[in-house]
Amino acid sequence: ASTSHLQLAAFALGTVGWILCTISMGIVEWRVWHVDNTTIISSGIAWVGIWKVCFISYLHISPGYKEQFCHKFSGYDSSIPHEIYAAQGLLLIAMFMGLLGLTATIFALRNVYMGITRKTLITHFFLVGGFFYIFASLCVLIPVSWNFYSVMHNKSIAFPPSYYMPSSPAAQEAGAAIPIGIVAVILLLLSGTFSLSYRFPVTVNTITK
Repeated sequence: ASTSHLQLAAFALGTVGWILCTISMGIVEWRVWHVDNTTIISSGIAWVGIWKVCFISYLHISPGYKEQFCHKFSGYDSSIPHEIYAAQGLLLIAMFMGLLGLTATIFALRNVYMGITRKTLITHFFLVGGFFYIFASLCVLIPVSWNFYSVMHNKSIAFPPSYYMPSSPAAQEAGAAIPIGIVAVILLLLSGTFSLSYRFPVTVNTITK
């Protein structure tokens, strides 16, 4: 057990990274749009996520009150940019891969701390867990980088009229989901590196089944 401190850290970091990946996928603040026309988007700010677009509107209710209007992306709409649909698929894969990595790490750590000295079994599960973590981190890195690039270049989106969104913002900035995703990438990469670095201790009475 004294040789697996980094792998225990890998499990802790991988757990936090997986949670952050899930959070980034769930929140709508991927791209923050600032718009000039506040007739419908009352606050002048809209949030473009990977599942829906939302904004605050005072239009349909009594003065002094507000509500959040959201429109979910349904099916495949050619007007929605590829980076949004790519983020949907890749983050779902990242969640699944991260969960498999955690499962493999748990199994390997269980054997280590219970004194089950099966070298091949333990080493292989740490290796598998490490590869799953790294693959998950890449699946998060691609959509985060792609959407950040779109934000930095102020890319427009030709939303259908039913979305009540302009095709181009006056300005846009990265939302909270992007830095959360970046932290998730770093933690998952560290987890994968730590898991892959495991070396089974050489002892005289080791059973190497």
